[in-house]
Amino acid sequence: MRADRLISMLMLLQTRDRLTARQLSLELEVSERTIYRDVIALNAAGIPVYTEGGPGGGISLVESYQTDLTGLRPEEAQALSMLNIPEPLVRLGVGKELKAALLKLSAAVPASARQQQVQARQRIHLDSAWWSQPEEPTPCLQIIQQAVWQDRLLQVSYRGDFNAISEHIVAPYGLVAKASVWYMVYSRDDRIRAWRVSRILSADMLPQGLERPADFDLAAFWQNWCAEFEQTRPQYWVLALVSPALAVRLPRQLRENRQDITNLPASAGQREGWQIMSLTFENFETARTRILGFGGAIEVLEPLALRSSVADYAQQILAVYTPGQ
Repeated sequence: MRADRLISMLMLLQTRDRLTARQLSLELEVSERTIYRDVIALNAAGIPVYTEGGPGGGISLVESYQTDLTGLRPEEAQALSMLNIPEPLVRLGVGKELKAALLKLSAAVPASARQQQVQARQRIHLDSAWWSQPEEPTPCLQIIQQAVWQDRLLQVSYRGDFNAISEHIVAPYGLVAKASVWYMVYSRDDRIRAWRVSRILSADMLPQGLERPADFDLAAFWQNWCAEFEQTRPQYWVLALVSPALAVRLPRQLRENRQDITNLPASAGQREGWQIMSLTFENFETARTRILGFGGAIEVLEPLALRSSVADYAQQILAVYTPGQ
């Protein structure tokens, strides 16, 4: 809407002093011609906007002009200025709206404190994505969001384990972004659960409404669900002998593991300084892959099936790289 754009332009000029028509057009995603028309509209509304041509010129407000649309105290707005727009919210389709809201909040900071606000933005940045995490396709995210806002039932097609596809009618209570992965919290058969949105193949909003439990708390449910998930997810235990250098690094490289580290008894007759570590992995294949990556710095003691498999893979690799074979 044009009114929203005019307010956004006013906030930009108030927080950044002077901008070119090109800069404003990029920020507001309109043409430069539209920017000049908006300048005329602001002037007609009694807001002192003026333009200056030539090098160093641009569009700005009269120095004495100041408006406060928020009523926030400067330190409150300064704290909010540290926020950036996380990628999950961009994919949810509210990036523009949040950007405009943050811009209005920035305008609440008096000119004397604006430099501190700029310093905060340059010194603190929030990145919600994990390392090397591919972006998950979430084609149904928008329709799920609409159903959540409107308290409407959804008919969904979901891809479960072993690529089995099932169809259900569910009551969506909320959406949760863990890092940059979206989950839908829903109720079915009088039980509240969570699904990864990327596994939802199709979603249709039904005309029927849903009744949210009066005592339902999304944040509390998610905290409990995550704790239960951590306790019940599959775990494959490995007892390994680890070199001194790797033992220092291993807690950082296997962050998902809870390590039980004990010093190797001298009577065990093993290598000096090495430690016995109890490690957990998601499954057999994951354990083998990670352990092979550590080369000779780790030796599997138990289970014997994993020890034999690691040795077999190592022999296959040696056969490929041994000269003359």
